[in-house]
Amino acid sequence: MSSAETAATSVDAACSRCESPVETGDLRCAVCGLPTPGEALVGAATRVEFLRCEGCGAAVSYDVEVRAPKCSFCGSLMHVERPDDPIEEASAYLPFAVDPAAAAEGLRRWLGTLGFFRPSDLQAAATIGELKPLWWVGWVFDAEVLVSWAADSEVGSGRASWAPHSGQQSLNLRNVLVPASRGLSAAECHAIARGYRVESSGPPPEARTGALIERFDVQRSAARRAIAEGLTRAARAHASAWVPGSRQRKLSVAVLPRRLSSERLAFPAYVLAYRYRDKLYRAVVNGQDMAVVTGKAPLSLAKIVLAIVGGIVTLALVVAVIATMIK
Repeated sequence: MSSAETAATSVDAACSRCESPVETGDLRCAVCGLPTPGEALVGAATRVEFLRCEGCGAAVSYDVEVRAPKCSFCGSLMHVERPDDPIEEASAYLPFAVDPAAAAEGLRRWLGTLGFFRPSDLQAAATIGELKPLWWVGWVFDAEVLVSWAADSEVGSGRASWAPHSGQQSLNLRNVLVPASRGLSAAECHAIARGYRVESSGPPPEARTGALIERFDVQRSAARRAIAEGLTRAARAHASAWVPGSRQRKLSVAVLPRRLSSERLAFPAYVLAYRYRDKLYRAVVNGQDMAVVTGKAPLSLAKIVLAIVGGIVTLALVVAVIATMIK
């Protein structure tokens, strides 16, 4: 997604204090928190009703055809919520490129890649149950930030092992994802984000049987903490290269945003439940790449015990050999 495309979603206004762009629906500046100038900026935002899960807090659009509203994520009852502030909606939607059968196959393949400490029969014995198509929402940011960093490295350490270093660097960040989903955790969103093709975004999708479309839970201007965490995460990946030397530790990063522009996107995914030995586990499959999967999986207690016993035996043999050599 280019900067020009991102800017197209913004209102032609700027914060009077920090001059960061102010976008439609912002009640406050997303950088410094100053209230937005005038009602025109919030007038275009949509006021809606949506269903709020009483268990996990997921928010989806209200549908009058829902007869027994239960959360598709956790099964808890849902209630209709009418927020006072305008609610942001996705400005573009990424289409599904994976069908349900392929998503189930992607999950099964993933179960076979989880390593030694998983049950040997996990891939074959797992029973895939309900599969829910979902568009989860998030902001994709372009940002100009000032990054202050500090870390230890071996450069200039003299007789010591480490020496402190610090600095500041201006940085332009592009396509920084900040999830706004309540149905998926932030960790789940980040885990499947690498498989999305942002350039494929388009208009709202046609209705799909059983599909859920999330609403933004808060406005961009009210999510400054989540935005700051996302920018810090992105800046940390760059800051590691600024530390001199080949070894480093204790890298810390502080980010001061100067300008933010964003696009509000809806991302396709499948939320699946699978059962192994009478216990349910949840997984999420990227709706555009079946190979990108995240989720929970059981561990093999027998293999863990075997590894521990093997480690103890190996340690005992090493001690015995050393003792023999000393004698």
